[in-house]
Amino acid sequence: MSIAGDNVKNAEDRIEHRLILEMIEPESSVLDLGCGTGELLTLLVKRKGVKGQGIEIDNRAIFECVARGLSVFHDDIDTGLPEYSDRSFDYVIMNQSFQQVKKPDTVMHEALRVGKRVIVGIPNFAHVISRCQVFLQGRAPVTPALPHEWYDTPNLHFLSITDFVRYCRGRGIEIEKARYAGERRCVGIFPNLLARTAIFRLRKAQ
Repeated sequence: MSIAGDNVKNAEDRIEHRLILEMIEPESSVLDLGCGTGELLTLLVKRKGVKGQGIEIDNRAIFECVARGLSVFHDDIDTGLPEYSDRSFDYVIMNQSFQQVKKPDTVMHEALRVGKRVIVGIPNFAHVISRCQVFLQGRAPVTPALPHEWYDTPNLHFLSITDFVRYCRGRGIEIEKARYAGERRCVGIFPNLLARTAIFRLRKAQ
């Protein structure tokens, strides 16, 4: 298998990537906000034939995306997406980037304007292991879903699945589909307690 093929296989092994893959129709247009090194976008291009574009602020990550053959622009999504017209993409993705932005309302509003649907993946700060670390150890949690120490984390907002659901309800955002994941498999019960990450497919309420 080629190096590119290995990268796609590694990306597909990540459960949140598999869940996002299931939520996107083949040959759709996709804008990935905070696309990182492009693992997810590469997977979507290879497996679903999407027409993909990314936005990323880190120059080193952009270089990796370009090496993968992806179209990625250097920009700060906190400033909005003025260069994109309304509903210009079938899907806008924010996987593990929504909790990192300074202005969540601005970014969400712009994502819902530009995309017909928005897919958001978040780490769950209320996972049982996180709760135990806070309660028993009295320290900021470090888990596979929240792997950084407090002093070098890119996350600015620490939210739970329940927090995000309430956020959407309060802003008239419809949750079309929600999937929850542990370390290796989907979680079907008590997601706010047992899921490490959550994937939501959203659209503006009709």
